[in-house]
Amino acid sequence: MTAAAEGSPPLRMTRARRNALLQSEPVQGFALISPTFLYALILLVLPILVVIAHSFWTQHYLTIDRTFTLENYRIALTEPIYRDLLWRSLYISLTVSLFTVVLAYPIAYFISFHGGRHKSLWLFLITIPFWTSYLLRVMSWKVILGYNGVLNSGLMGLGIIDEPSTALLYNSSAVIITLTHAWAAFAILPIFVSLEKVDRTLVEAATDLGDGPLRSFLRVTLPLSAPGVISAALIVMIPTVGDYVTPKLVGGKDGVMIANAIQAQFGKASNWPLGAALSVTTMVIVTLMAGATVLVIRALQRLAR
Repeated sequence: MTAAAEGSPPLRMTRARRNALLQSEPVQGFALISPTFLYALILLVLPILVVIAHSFWTQHYLTIDRTFTLENYRIALTEPIYRDLLWRSLYISLTVSLFTVVLAYPIAYFISFHGGRHKSLWLFLITIPFWTSYLLRVMSWKVILGYNGVLNSGLMGLGIIDEPSTALLYNSSAVIITLTHAWAAFAILPIFVSLEKVDRTLVEAATDLGDGPLRSFLRVTLPLSAPGVISAALIVMIPTVGDYVTPKLVGGKDGVMIANAIQAQFGKASNWPLGAALSVTTMVIVTLMAGATVLVIRALQRLAR
């Protein structure tokens, strides 16, 4: 090595030489392996590896019984615990539907017949509480009905009770109260729509023919608004049977419903066949109950005429 080469600084790479180096095949191949390419490769290969691992685990460590059986349906229909939970759920659902319709009908009637030009405002005010989370409304009722809650404090302040009552929370009554408030707006709106379709001239004609307000209501307004009542009852009844959040938070052991048992089978118990059987059984019974409710209301409507 010469002295000039040893003492002189390294030569800079010319532009032509740098371009030639970048166009070489090894460098181009390395440039293709970018972070985006690696991420795409991982996203493509990872699901395949998961499927292969799951298949290997299933074949070697799990045994799936694919034998056709109705044993789970027999358990769902005959076991006392599931039968009692189902009947309790149906009772709570029907009670909530009845209370909700009874409370919603006067409100809808007032807005429809006496709301005047403020009907939209009334409907707006009714929907305001439902802008908040459903879970938040349930927790609010838990605070109201609690041992040191608003209701107990108010009753003690009025001198009605001497000490807080434990009968307000963690039972079926707490579930019914909470669900009635939670589904009130869903009952008011269909009844209001049905009342808006009632021909006011028919009400006036009944009054002119000698009917009083009550008789006119029973013979004209109520039968004509029956479709809204049926819709409100079904809208409330069907979802409340499958509600498990409200019973879990305010029901306690006396307010547990069939949905809580189904959730437990799909969760901690890991007994999916029994959970599916409970779900299908509940769905069929609710369908039959909904059909029977429609027939009963229509029969009452015919009798009212």
